[in-house]
Amino acid sequence: MIRAVAALALVAAAAVAAPPKWHQLSSSYSYEQYLVDYGKQAPRGGDYLARKSLFEGRLAEAMTHNANPAATWKRGINHMSDWLPQERKALHGFDAGSKNLRSTRAQDTSSAAALPKSFDWRTKGVVTPVKDQGHCGSCWAFASTAALESHVAINTGVLEELSPQHLVSCMSNDNDCGGFGGCSGATADLAYAFVKQHGLASPYSFPYVSWAGNTNGTCYTDDRANAAATVTGVVDIASNNETATLAALVANGPLAVNVAAIPWHDYESGVFDGCAMSGEGTDIDHVVVLVGYDEDSLIIRNSWTPRWGEDGYIRLKRTQACGDDKSPSDGVGCNGGPASVSVCGMCGVLYDTAYPQGAGLSL
Repeated sequence: MIRAVAALALVAAAAVAAPPKWHQLSSSYSYEQYLVDYGKQAPRGGDYLARKSLFEGRLAEAMTHNANPAATWKRGINHMSDWLPQERKALHGFDAGSKNLRSTRAQDTSSAAALPKSFDWRTKGVVTPVKDQGHCGSCWAFASTAALESHVAINTGVLEELSPQHLVSCMSNDNDCGGFGGCSGATADLAYAFVKQHGLASPYSFPYVSWAGNTNGTCYTDDRANAAATVTGVVDIASNNETATLAALVANGPLAVNVAAIPWHDYESGVFDGCAMSGEGTDIDHVVVLVGYDEDSLIIRNSWTPRWGEDGYIRLKRTQACGDDKSPSDGVGCNGGPASVSVCGMCGVLYDTAYPQGAGLSL
């Protein structure tokens, strides 16, 4: 009897852990079942009705999108399907690298003909698991940290996780570059400048506490903030140049890249081509990590949990088409920067790319 009860419990747990994929969605999938599948507590009062309405609208949009045989990507249901618009926007925290910062500029001596047809750092054993930034706009810290983890592993042979919270809590953003700091955004260039000066701690001594998005946490200066890794600087890649970007990726390691990610929220799988070359499709507001590519797509690591997208990743269609980001101050630059910039690639992915220089372990 005990074994039978245990078996039933395992079956129930498995059911909760396996929400429907895009091809399993139907109009009968209820908000109540969605809450169960994602382990969420039912909202109260008017909040319940508002979130249920959002969920039902997004479910209908997903089913309509997926019914199009020409679609190259699938829209799904995930943990953000009942989030309010302002909650989704808070994920981005603005961001994209500022060109007002002192950095090394990589020379474009690359040739497309010399590049392999496909490449993926995940197959090299130098990429840590996808993480969850929660409701905090700390994408910049997670992307900077993830790229640094890989560069440390490439340079030393040690794959070690590092602390995004150290950056969120301690790094200043005096010129409001890509946001206002902490959960309100910053840049990879700033992050690596901070690591060059202070190092970056381990997540075990400096754990993530900003998941709820209501605090940047405390900047500790005692032993818990001792550096686990260091850099000597940051290298910026030639802007809006796919060949230079891929050459830097193959030769050096994963890159911190800046994208317009508002259209990404409902992505589940496939090659994403959902960013227009204007409006939200070119409004750079999010930092992620380029880890590889194939003939059709760029492989991007996100920080919205492994349950989003393809195990936490998205494949962006390769294109060199360009558009204008007409609000770079909420995603690309610092105070006093240009009013508009040209961004190329799907979701502007080629505009601003960088990687840490001289990454290593602290002694």
